[in-house]
Amino acid sequence: MTALAIVSGGLDSVTLAYDLAAERQLGSILSFDYGQRHKKELRFAALAAERLGVPHAVIDLTSLTPHLKGSALTDSVAVPDGHYAADSMKQTIVPNRNAIMLTLAFGVAAAEGRDAVATAIHAGDHFIYPDCRPDFAEAFERMQEKALEGMWKIKLLTPYITGSKSDIARRAAALQVPIADTWSCYKGGAIHCGRCGTCVERREAFALAGVDDPTVYEDRDYWIEECRKNEAGG
Repeated sequence: MTALAIVSGGLDSVTLAYDLAAERQLGSILSFDYGQRHKKELRFAALAAERLGVPHAVIDLTSLTPHLKGSALTDSVAVPDGHYAADSMKQTIVPNRNAIMLTLAFGVAAAEGRDAVATAIHAGDHFIYPDCRPDFAEAFERMQEKALEGMWKIKLLTPYITGSKSDIARRAAALQVPIADTWSCYKGGAIHCGRCGTCVERREAFALAGVDDPTVYEDRDYWIEECRKNEAGG
């Protein structure tokens, strides 16, 4: 089996690419530019493809950006700080993002003759992103079976969907993924901010996994403060 992996350049998707490569199942990497403010991550997706020796394509969806309003990732809405499970993180939802990307990925996979499309959605995403949940993945795969019926048979691979972010951090370490060459921060500054939902989640994942985190954070103390608040019940 050969798979097309959707890779943003973040820890989860880059680890997924290395995972597939270790199983000799990685055929190509696909990324999307949807006008996200943190698009610098695309450079890390390209770097992963180069290191793994597979083709990398970026689909330009920026014409959609003005129509995907209201998200902190695509609009002039402040990126919220805090834990990923906080209600404020709903501001980072881009309407139908995964459904749009997966639909295009299945088309590309069919054209490339791939057997599967792989995506790195995981249990930590289930809090706020409806198109990261198991029932969505199952329904989407059924829909694609009908869309490609009689022509192509392509599976949807979601190996991390019931696992945690710390499981991914542990897997990244086991695969010797160059963790420093992945990008998570939603703010897209010179270095990871250390305060936004993805930074807090990333730091928490490495701590829970007992894995060294080589990431440089602008605010090194914020996550510690958040942990103390949670421990205190506030």
